[in-house]
Amino acid sequence: MYLPFVVALLVFVFAGIRIVQQFQRGLVFRLGRFAGARGPGFNWIIPIVDRMQIVDVRVVTLHVEPQETMTNDNVPVQIRAVVWYRVTNPESAIIEVADYDGAIAQTSLTTLRTVMGQHSLDELLKEQDKLSTMLKKTIDDVTEPWGIQVERVQIKDVEIPESMQRAMAQEAEALREKRARLIKAEAEFEAAKKLREAADLMAQSKISLELRRMQMMTEIGAEQNTMMVVMMPSEFVRAAEGLANLAEKRSGAP
Repeated sequence: MYLPFVVALLVFVFAGIRIVQQFQRGLVFRLGRFAGARGPGFNWIIPIVDRMQIVDVRVVTLHVEPQETMTNDNVPVQIRAVVWYRVTNPESAIIEVADYDGAIAQTSLTTLRTVMGQHSLDELLKEQDKLSTMLKKTIDDVTEPWGIQVERVQIKDVEIPESMQRAMAQEAEALREKRARLIKAEAEFEAAKKLREAADLMAQSKISLELRRMQMMTEIGAEQNTMMVVMMPSEFVRAAEGLANLAEKRSGAP
C-alpha cells in the first residue's frame, strides 16, 4: 500500500542529489531566481523546482587566434598570444554574461589588435614583457565585472613579412660592421699612441735608436735565415775605440 509512495519518495530524493567537485562551484536557481552557490561535496536540491549550474573555477588557458594588424610605423605583422584566466565570482560569470569563455576570447582578440597597433615594430620585438603586462591590464579591466580574473597574458609569436626580415638582417649586419670598424680604429689609435711614445723616448738617445734598429735587423735576419751586412754608425765606432783605449791603459798600468 505504501510501496508506491516510498518509491516515489526515494526517486524524489535521489533526483535532487548533486556532487560538486573540489574545482567546481554549483549555482542554484530556484524557479529562475538565483538561490545561492554551493561548495564542493554532497549537495541536494529540490527536483523540478531547483536547477544547479556547475562552474569550473580552475585556471583556463586560451590560445588567441593569430591576428593580423598594422603597427604605428605601418608594418603589417601577425601576432599570437596566450591568455590565462579563472572565474573568481561564479555568480557574476553566469548572470552578467551569456558565454564568458566566448566573451573573453573576443575581448582578447580586439584588445590584441588595438594595443599592438599603437606601438612600433621595434617595441613589439624588444618590449614584449611590457606589452604583455599592458594587455593583461586592459583585458582584466573588461572582464572584472564578469567575475573573471586574468592571471597572465603572454605574446607568443610576432611574424613579420620576409621583405622586412631581410631589411632587418641587413641593418643588423651593418651595425655589426660598424662596431667592428670602430673597434679596429680604436686599436689602431692606441697602437699609434704607443708608437709615438716609444719614438719620443728613443729620440732622447741616439744610442737607443740605433740599438732598436739593430734588434729589428736581427729579428728579420733570423726569420728569413739570411745574412745581413750592417754599417756601424760613427758613434758606435768612436765608442768602441774609446773602450779599447781605456782597456789598454788599464792593462799597461803598474
